[in-house]
Amino acid sequence: MGVSLKDIAERAGVSLATVSNVVNGYRPVGERTRRRVQQAVDELGYTPNLSARHLRRGRTGLIALAVPELTNPYFAELAEVAIREAAGLGYTLLMENTAARRGEELTLLDGAQRHVIDGLILSPVAIGRAEVLARRARTPLVLIGEGVYDVPYDHVAIDNVAASRTATAHLVALGRRRIAFVGASPVDDRQSAHLRIRGYREALDAAGIPYDLRLVVPTEHFGRADGEHAVRQLLTLDSPPDAVLAYNDLIAVGALRALARTGRRVPDDVAVAGIDDIEEGRFSNPTLTTVAPDKRAIGRLAVRRLVARIEGEAGPPTHVQPSFHLVERESTGPLTG
Repeated sequence: MGVSLKDIAERAGVSLATVSNVVNGYRPVGERTRRRVQQAVDELGYTPNLSARHLRRGRTGLIALAVPELTNPYFAELAEVAIREAAGLGYTLLMENTAARRGEELTLLDGAQRHVIDGLILSPVAIGRAEVLARRARTPLVLIGEGVYDVPYDHVAIDNVAASRTATAHLVALGRRRIAFVGASPVDDRQSAHLRIRGYREALDAAGIPYDLRLVVPTEHFGRADGEHAVRQLLTLDSPPDAVLAYNDLIAVGALRALARTGRRVPDDVAVAGIDDIEEGRFSNPTLTTVAPDKRAIGRLAVRRLVARIEGEAGPPTHVQPSFHLVERESTGPLTG
């Protein structure tokens, strides 16, 4: 038979009500009493029934993380952090794949999930500010990424302009002058690509390098094949690039393949950098220079903000910008010869 609250009360020498308050966090309890109860909990190996606790509070104990592409290693790594953080706070995290489709994102936004959830973390790609402001669902919502702006919801995202500016400035400092940007639409301000292109342009302007639209190649998706196809296009130019900044690491890996298959040396002929610091970039040949966002912070903060909202924390929405740093690897060595 399992350990009961009565067993803990007898071991700690306190009332059943006091044990309940400590275990469920209902009312303030003196620190000495709390420590005594916690010691009894540890000694007896008590495990709380989280499902029953959530039901008593009118909740399911389920939250969801919705991302545009489950097969993207960046989101897989982020999800791993979020799942652990949610479990530590007594919640089960469900994964939803929107496939970057507007309809899927709107369905989730309006609360029509397959499961009844207590809150949603959403990485939007196909919807913007207007759709979020028109949201009817009352389920707590936290946004991640740079899909929308100025909305009354918590938002966790790195500074994409600064991240891209940092990567571009690194390429400039290495002597590169024809720096291409590969990935997503340069005109859709609902996507983080818009901000990353802005950072790219700011770094070029600071270095006195003209912005050349021929070096900005949109991609339909965000994968390796998109990067390979885009860089093959760039290599047909009369003056091809001597560096490529990719919207993300998957596109950068595709760029490396295109350069290898066309006989270009990396970094001697063309330097390559990405953004995301996925594990694959540490094992590519050559290894990939990238901007590394603090994925642990993004996952933890998003879950913590959502749980705080679920559990009734008041206060205005916050926009949190976790840190990032440049990771220099073999794909952006200095010019040789």
